[in-house]
Amino acid sequence: MIKEYKMPKDFLWGGAIAANQAEGAFQVAGKGISLADLHKYYPDKSNEEISADQHKGMSLADVKENLADQKGYYPKRHGIDFYHTYEQDLELLSEMGFKNFRTSIDWTRIFPTGEETEPSEAGLAYYDRLIDKIIALGMEPIITILHYETPVEITLNYGGWNNRKVIDLFVKYGKVVLDRYKDKVKYWIVINQINLIQFEPFNSTAIPYDTVANYEEASYQAVHNQFVASAKLVEFAHEINPEMQIGTMVADCTAYPFSCNPDDVILAMKRNRMEYFYTDVQFNGDYPQYALNYFAENDIAIEITEEDRRLLKNNTMDYLAISYYYSQMVDAAKNTLNPSSVTPNPNLKANPWGWAVDPQGLYNSLSQYWDRYHKAIIVAENGFGMYDKLEDGTVHDDYRIDYLSQHIAAMKRAMYDGVEVIAYCAWGPIDIVSCSSAQMEKRYGFIYVDLDNEGNGSGERIKKDSFHWYKKVIESNGEVL
Repeated sequence: MIKEYKMPKDFLWGGAIAANQAEGAFQVAGKGISLADLHKYYPDKSNEEISADQHKGMSLADVKENLADQKGYYPKRHGIDFYHTYEQDLELLSEMGFKNFRTSIDWTRIFPTGEETEPSEAGLAYYDRLIDKIIALGMEPIITILHYETPVEITLNYGGWNNRKVIDLFVKYGKVVLDRYKDKVKYWIVINQINLIQFEPFNSTAIPYDTVANYEEASYQAVHNQFVASAKLVEFAHEINPEMQIGTMVADCTAYPFSCNPDDVILAMKRNRMEYFYTDVQFNGDYPQYALNYFAENDIAIEITEEDRRLLKNNTMDYLAISYYYSQMVDAAKNTLNPSSVTPNPNLKANPWGWAVDPQGLYNSLSQYWDRYHKAIIVAENGFGMYDKLEDGTVHDDYRIDYLSQHIAAMKRAMYDGVEVIAYCAWGPIDIVSCSSAQMEKRYGFIYVDLDNEGNGSGERIKKDSFHWYKKVIESNGEVL
């Protein structure tokens, strides 16, 4: 019967990028320095060492050193020069038939330090042009308000998102873009992957790890402040245009138990529950008891005011956006409650960065989130990072086609079972700088961009085999995989 399932005719096929990984132009029109602009490329480090650095975060000395550094290469400051090439790049995506395009607005283009009283008209004018082009090409814009682009001054002057003053600075910025595009953008994601405080600690919270006594407490306070800021923006958006849909976004970090040993099952359950914590708060409007217990048992004190409680209760999110790349597994004999503590799954193959390929994990994730909230879902990111080889004037990326076709089939299976998925955004439909590793050679795109890890190359755009495949997927509305 699954073969007879027909995708909704208005389903939004497309793709997603982030401003900080694509735009470049980091010194154009008064743009400020964001956290992403501090992400240095280390040519001598292995993928494992890069991942360890990412999970560790940054110290205050690291932040200051990278800000002052005149010799190192910082790939996200350059991206693929999308700031200047967006028209041609979007036309290539349109050629594939894209119905949606997800990107972010870079906070530091609108308020360079976050502290200005008036927004930058030059920055807004760029996003005017970009959004108008997306719409002109027949794509639904899906706009992320914060995708790891917090101004570095939030770290230097406020210590990070754990400072309550940052709530109002972010809300000021959010209100500007929501009001400006209230009649052009229907779907908004407030904060990208709000749950990645253990995987992307500095990007997520802007807190240097050596500036607080209890980093876990500071991180959860930062998330709470992001919850409150998000609720304020939901309230504002619904006032100015009730048709706008404001979503929260999580990366799927739920885990399988290693075995049927009750210890493994219970660890997986508790781990998963603390992943659902983020969406429980934002969809149910209050803190679940299991989370309050976890905080009490781990000496974590979160400042929550009565006004915070009112805002959270009255301004829940409209839909859920999920990023899914791989599944995880936990073994009670080896792993802890920390989401970054995992054991490789012997049943799955992984890419060179250790990301286990598991289409059924997407079916599982979509089903679990739908069963829990019955809220519409956007697959906001799904993709396969790999070393691509340019040969015969193209890239023969059968591995990417195989990965994506299996994951789209898993999404369709979830929809057949009743999950309301309204959009699918392939991650990095044009090659961009990797978020986690700052490498260019970790490529996701249907379109090859001729740049290496240090920004050398022609920048030429070249269609991969997957370009033609995804075009057929969209043309057939998911029938031809």
